[in-house]
Amino acid sequence: MDTIQQEMAENPLLEEAQESEGEVSEESLENADEVPDQQPDTLKKLEDSVEFDWKSYVETSSRESYSSFDAGEEREPFEARMTKISTLADHLTWQLHLSSLNQDEQQIGGLIIGNLNQDGYLKTPLVEIAKNYLLGESAGIEPESPSQFKHLNWLKLLFALQKVNRVLSILQGFDPLGIAARDLKECLLIQTKFLGNEGLILGKIVKHHLPNLERKKYRVIVADLNISIEGVIGAAKAIAQLEPKPGRPFINKESQYITPDIYVYKMENGYKVVLNGDGLPRLRVSNFYLKTLYNKDSSSKSTKEYIKNKMNSAIWLIKSIYQRERTIKKVMESIIKFQREFFDQGVDHLKPLVLRAIAEDIEMHESTVSRVTTNKYVHTPHGIFELKYFFNSAISSVRGEDIASVSVKNKIQEILSNEDPKHPYSDQKIVAILKDKNITIARRTVAKYREALGILPSSRRREFY
Repeated sequence: MDTIQQEMAENPLLEEAQESEGEVSEESLENADEVPDQQPDTLKKLEDSVEFDWKSYVETSSRESYSSFDAGEEREPFEARMTKISTLADHLTWQLHLSSLNQDEQQIGGLIIGNLNQDGYLKTPLVEIAKNYLLGESAGIEPESPSQFKHLNWLKLLFALQKVNRVLSILQGFDPLGIAARDLKECLLIQTKFLGNEGLILGKIVKHHLPNLERKKYRVIVADLNISIEGVIGAAKAIAQLEPKPGRPFINKESQYITPDIYVYKMENGYKVVLNGDGLPRLRVSNFYLKTLYNKDSSSKSTKEYIKNKMNSAIWLIKSIYQRERTIKKVMESIIKFQREFFDQGVDHLKPLVLRAIAEDIEMHESTVSRVTTNKYVHTPHGIFELKYFFNSAISSVRGEDIASVSVKNKIQEILSNEDPKHPYSDQKIVAILKDKNITIARRTVAKYREALGILPSSRRREFY
């Protein structure tokens, strides 16, 4: 897209063709041709013949739009786009200015806030913050090298470090709770302090038994703290409600909206592939310059030579876009041919597929197929998928048929979603369940797929309550 915009800015012969807008209808899909078949021949004539009929070219260079955009669709208000999102640093600085800290302490607070990571943790050693504070106080500069620290008075550094610790303890009481902690344990302990009497037992568990809590070794905690198993389970539930990353609410995670590059529509006689041309200008050669070129008396020889050079560049770009669209469409049509059962019945019927199969089918190189499918998305009757989703390795079944690895992952996720939380399935048990479904798979492969799905081992999935 950037290349097209740059070329349009540099080449006066290129202009955007007018497109008709409207919703996609079944009738329009049946009669649609993404690019007129005669266009490459027309471009060839334009390159080779000075007697070329430019009016015919202008008429054939315009292509029908398949945009499904509804002009009445509600859009995001302009004010919403202009609103400034408050960052974690903004939120903490606001509280810092409202606190009773003096100017020096606020300066230290600013240094601490500036060194927090996006999760709200302070990973910079306090002595470094103290050194920065002293250097800024004495010289008004940032330290350039460790050698500058040698000139500091170590007694001053000790007093500065005490100040930093005091300011840090105050900042750790700011909202959100757990902010400016040095590690997870300190983050959770800060939060338990604000829970009153309930926080006492929680604090002991966090301080002394966080690894046991993670591995659900509740009996060890019961024996050490002399409390009931029910008490430990209740404490585990309460700790699970604490925020391990206090800076998380301020991380600017804008929604990533995927616009499909291709639409696949189910028709009575099969599937129709339509390229999404929204946002991609439909180019043609300017009528004005074509008239100038083919009018023998209108311009000088040098002007016409300039127009010819720019025309060749414009035609090359138009043909490149046309070739790209043809390739994408051919790849998608080939994928439908190999994955017809997926399009008819869904994800469970996805078949193993490699790039070579598509490349041989459309008589192109594997690298071309790989390039075309990178970062491209298709809208199907079963949802939006990346084109690379349809390429996956094979898993053998008991019946000798090959099953796509993606389908196996989907089955593993389905099995685990229906397990008993108090008695979760081990990886070996999943192997046995899959074998009953005629899928032969090793335990280590199940473990690999489970980890890829972001699912914990059975020992850490088990729930005692």
